Amino acid sequence: DAGRRRAALPGVVPRMPGPGGGVSAWLAAAYPWVKAAHIVAAIAWMAGLLYLPRLFVYHCGARPGGEAARTFEVMERRLLRAIATPAMLATLAFGLVLAATPGAVDWSAGWPWVKLAALAGLFVLHGLDVVWVRSFAAGRNRRSAGFYRAVNELPTLAMIAIVAAAVVEPF
Repeated sequence: DAGRRRAALPGVVPRMPGPGGGVSAWLAAAYPWVKAAHIVAAIAWMAGLLYLPRLFVYHCGARPGGEAARTFEVMERRLLRAIATPAMLATLAFGLVLAATPGAVDWSAGWPWVKLAALAGLFVLHGLDVVWVRSFAAGRNRRSAGFYRAVNELPTLAMIAIVAAAVVEPF
């Protein structure tokens, strides 16, 4: 039965007893689906965080105001607005639901705090991406292609920390 399988998962509480079970029972029952949605949203967000700096690298090589630069500006704006930002918001929303599920996270352990620190770094990076997209669109980029190549590695490092912390729960 699905309820017994869910209760056997580490960190997930079984259905709360009593009539209807309330919000806690709903959270426990929805946990696998919310977790799946959280992972899908995080993958989409990571795609944006990884691809935007790569676009910036190519954009640096385009003549400001030229056809290629205008094309990059459209691509960057669309990636940010249509994929990265909605995916970030969905990741946050589903993550908050997961964190609110009773028994899902042991807040006395170290791993949730490592995950949250790396996640804070991704939020900062997303905000910087917004600034850089606007900077390119206004013709005011002052960063080099090498700078954006280095920035392109940061989401991967954060992702490794987040996945290792959440899956392995090393401390």
